Amino acid sequence: MTVQTVFAGSGGRYGIRELRELYQRYATIALLIAVVAHLSAIGVYYMVGTFFAVETPASIVNKINIWQLVQPPSIMNTDASPLVRVSAPAVKEIPGVPVPVPDPEVRMEQTIPTQNNFWDTSPIGTSSGTGTTAGTVPAPPEVKIEDEDPPIFLPVELPPVPVKVVAPEYPDIAKRAGIEGTVWVRILVDKTGKAKKALIMKSDEDVFNQYAIDAALQFVFTPAMMNNGPVAVWASMPFRFKLNK
Repeated sequence: MTVQTVFAGSGGRYGIRELRELYQRYATIALLIAVVAHLSAIGVYYMVGTFFAVETPASIVNKINIWQLVQPPSIMNTDASPLVRVSAPAVKEIPGVPVPVPDPEVRMEQTIPTQNNFWDTSPIGTSSGTGTTAGTVPAPPEVKIEDEDPPIFLPVELPPVPVKVVAPEYPDIAKRAGIEGTVWVRILVDKTGKAKKALIMKSDEDVFNQYAIDAALQFVFTPAMMNNGPVAVWASMPFRFKLNK
């Protein structure tokens, strides 16, 4: 049994062959319409730009021949500008009158003090030595320069060696309490080898500190040597407090 579909207006039959023919025809028509539309839009764009275009003013260029240029002034021109004279009233010159001045009163016997009698304290008008002072000049004060303490760690060629050792006194309160301990003292040994200062470095019991310092200040050392000369240095000494049992 065969089924046939019949459409009006297509010759009585419609199928795949008819669709292909219609597709090609309508695709060609659509392509032509699109090309015409694009060309029309481009034409309208350029037409509008032509009618409403703003004219750019043309630049004017003046051309001058090099031979028409004016010669510049010479840099070697030394002509100075003319002087302008300003009129002013004339000033009458008044000659100076010399005034006599008396000679200074200087005593010929007065002399300048020398270095030997410069610090003379004699009053004005008195003579001392070979000259006369111009006034009372005080004598220069005596300046005492004391050696500062050396640094704690000072390298020396020969360290100090104790030649007199003094044993510290054992405090009675520590004896009764049975307290023992050690005190480390830093002693400042001057250039002569004497103990100048004593400081506590470390102590087991504070009751021994003052007794250790009193003993350290009685120590005598050989001077420390540095560069073939005595120097002041710090020396550390332990003081042990121990009961005899």
